[in-house]
Amino acid sequence: MLKIIDRYIIKKYLGTFSFMLILLSVVVLVIDVQQKIPRIENAKLIDPKLDLTYFLIHFYPFWIINLVMTFLSILVFISVIYFTSRMANNTEIVAIISSGASFHRFAKPYLITSLFIACLSLVINHFVLPWANIQKNQLEAYTYNARNKEKVLGTAPVSAQLSRTEYIFVNSWNKGEKRGSGFVFQKFDKNRKMTYELKASDVLWDKVKKQFVLSNYFEKTINKDDTEKLGNGPELRKSFGHNPDELFPNELLGQNKTTPELLKFIQRETEKGNSNLNAHLNELHQRTSMPISIVILTFLALSLSSQKKRGGLGINLAIGISLAFLFVFSFEALKVVSENKSMSPALAMWFPNIIFFPIALYLYLKRANQ
Repeated sequence: MLKIIDRYIIKKYLGTFSFMLILLSVVVLVIDVQQKIPRIENAKLIDPKLDLTYFLIHFYPFWIINLVMTFLSILVFISVIYFTSRMANNTEIVAIISSGASFHRFAKPYLITSLFIACLSLVINHFVLPWANIQKNQLEAYTYNARNKEKVLGTAPVSAQLSRTEYIFVNSWNKGEKRGSGFVFQKFDKNRKMTYELKASDVLWDKVKKQFVLSNYFEKTINKDDTEKLGNGPELRKSFGHNPDELFPNELLGQNKTTPELLKFIQRETEKGNSNLNAHLNELHQRTSMPISIVILTFLALSLSSQKKRGGLGINLAIGISLAFLFVFSFEALKVVSENKSMSPALAMWFPNIIFFPIALYLYLKRANQ
């Protein structure tokens, strides 16, 4: 009898969740496309192939994956609130408990289903989502407004720390074309004394040979006796061990890496002395904390909606939606706090779970003991 009920609840859980997932994807896709059509039309002026059809095939499927994984916890929470409230209003839960099953036994299929979704989400977050983000991020800048597009594809000064003694500065670097002007590379000894300097009027990334092409270069080597060796020429090809996206990373770079790749990148940047890694550390910790929140929010939703209330489904959904958006808002707010170095990334990305877990546990035990 209980196994039949388990299958019934799991079917309800997955069915409602799937419906919510499809509904959110379709509604948000239609709204976003309508909003961004003018910007897509502008992109077509830059490259004729970048029309709406191209974006629908090469951008939006991957954008939807990112969107779904961002709001997966909310979808689970509202889904559980919805179908459990309906079961409570139809007195199905009362009938199950009255048949001799404990509330803990009734909650078993909720645990099984939430763990299944959480494990699937972990795999997607750590290995599949980065692949989708690579496809998405290649075109996403064309859907931004002019100001944000300039930040991603425009020209700006950049710098990189190759190691604790090696630095690169480019006075004007175009991120889209991967070319710039006013290039400087400097190397120092352990006493912070410059030992080598390389300057060039222009710099270009050759993606075929994976080298930087320096035009009108001038180099200076400073010997231990303070004598200098000078050199210059029309062109010099040089590799600094990384491509421009690695040398001049933005916050999207972490999204594009699988977790093993991201861990290596963070370790390498830490060894170089780069302390501005909180955005990437946030990405790393969020990939695990968000799936764990699926289990926590499932039991919070079960505790809130498994008892028939005055106001019924409507009041439960109102409470659920409010709590769900508070949960997601707290993640986004804590990201900003962490990136400003006011809180460690690990604490920031796990803080909502730390707060919601005891609340969910208390409400669950309270409901189980009624």
